[in-house]
Amino acid sequence: MIRKQDLKQISAFRWEIPVSFRKDMRVPVHIFADPELLEAALGDKSIEQAINSATLPGLVGQVLVMPDVHQGYGFPIGGIAASRYPDGIISPGAIGYDINCGVRLLATRIPYEKIEPYLDELADSLYQNCPSGVGVSGHILLSKQELKRVCREGAGWALKHGYASRNDLDRTEETGCLAGADPEAVSERAMQRGRSQLGTLGAGNHFIEVEIVEQVFDEKAAAAMGLRIGQLAVQIHCGSRGFGHQICSDYVREFQEAVRRYNIHLPDRELVCAPLNSVEGERYLAAMNCAANYAFCNRQVLAHYARKAFEEVLTGHVSDWDLYQVYDIAHNMGKLETHVLAGKEVRVCVHRKGATRAFGPGFKGLPDVYRSLGQPVLVPGSMGTASWVLLGTEGSMRQSFGSSCHGAGRVMSRKQAKREVRGSDLRQHLEAEGIHIRAGSMSGLAEEAPRAYKDVDRVIEVVVGAGIAAKVARLKPLVVIKG
Repeated sequence: MIRKQDLKQISAFRWEIPVSFRKDMRVPVHIFADPELLEAALGDKSIEQAINSATLPGLVGQVLVMPDVHQGYGFPIGGIAASRYPDGIISPGAIGYDINCGVRLLATRIPYEKIEPYLDELADSLYQNCPSGVGVSGHILLSKQELKRVCREGAGWALKHGYASRNDLDRTEETGCLAGADPEAVSERAMQRGRSQLGTLGAGNHFIEVEIVEQVFDEKAAAAMGLRIGQLAVQIHCGSRGFGHQICSDYVREFQEAVRRYNIHLPDRELVCAPLNSVEGERYLAAMNCAANYAFCNRQVLAHYARKAFEEVLTGHVSDWDLYQVYDIAHNMGKLETHVLAGKEVRVCVHRKGATRAFGPGFKGLPDVYRSLGQPVLVPGSMGTASWVLLGTEGSMRQSFGSSCHGAGRVMSRKQAKREVRGSDLRQHLEAEGIHIRAGSMSGLAEEAPRAYKDVDRVIEVVVGAGIAAKVARLKPLVVIKG
């Protein structure tokens, strides 16, 4: 049982659990939080999960915990861990079941006043054009061979088939495609699940929102992104759907045997892993990259149909309604990266589960327009609250393997939220606040009630105060589409 008095405060927003806390820890745990968020983190098993994760072989630096942390499968959601490449480990549970769950932000040149009369109609059109819900199928049915192409090409497949522009890909992390994807590492069951779900939103905390830019904190960065106070934006939050979930399930099961084979001792079987340079580790990385590329393509196709919805509703009423890409970034991923530790460059596999890559200025992988600014970081809040656009900083490179938070973070389980919140009442409340809601079920809506989440503004103050991100803009929801 971890207690606050077991932690050492090393700065205003950073706390340490040293390796001496438990004899099997290989690296310390560092938690980014203020006192209130720290108490919330200690209220579930997330910090215990971070300590368990610190026992994994081959880790370097620290296991890092973001202020939006909450309990996950084995590894906390809002956790980051880096293992040496190629002799460290890779753990599916430290990446997550929804591989490359991430966020895409699109912006318009339309001021709120011009579109306000059409918001309800736009909500209907988005809901119809962008299928949502558990197991739902999309507009595209892929053959097995086409799905393999999606696995290899990612958002590039969408470009070839008319669902994307070159600018869309240029403003996507890794241009929407990770190298090393191999469909032969993907099970037949996963392939079956992936064929019909491209271009679908799913359920749970996934959403599409139409938002208004409410505040701008960095005029230069906002101008580079095309964000201005009072204009509209669209945010898409989803991942690799059943395809990625099945890949994770398959390898979690396979790695149960791998830990025995490689004599890896774990305090929690949900942390199953394999050496990166093992046959099992290489196959998982290849399959994970397939799911990541599927997710990049999925958000791209959804962006295409969001544009279609805007066209259907606004043609003849509003000119220049086009949605242009700001950025697309993942927050459930394992990435091979080079970081500086103790003054030396080290090649590592960074596991980010519910954490966003936030590289600082000068990173060559950024599009030219953002290279001098840093990587855009997209942080959705809960429906009814704010979302944020941030930038990665030099501080994130020094402190957090170039990482920041990914959202508000739950404080209430889905079961508890459904017990305490009536979906119909919540919908009525949100619509009274001027937010147009479209949802597949009232129970699903209740699960995502704003009170089930931490205060996203408080989370942002921590990452900004810690120097691992910088504010650009704050967005407020006007339309929310959920499964």
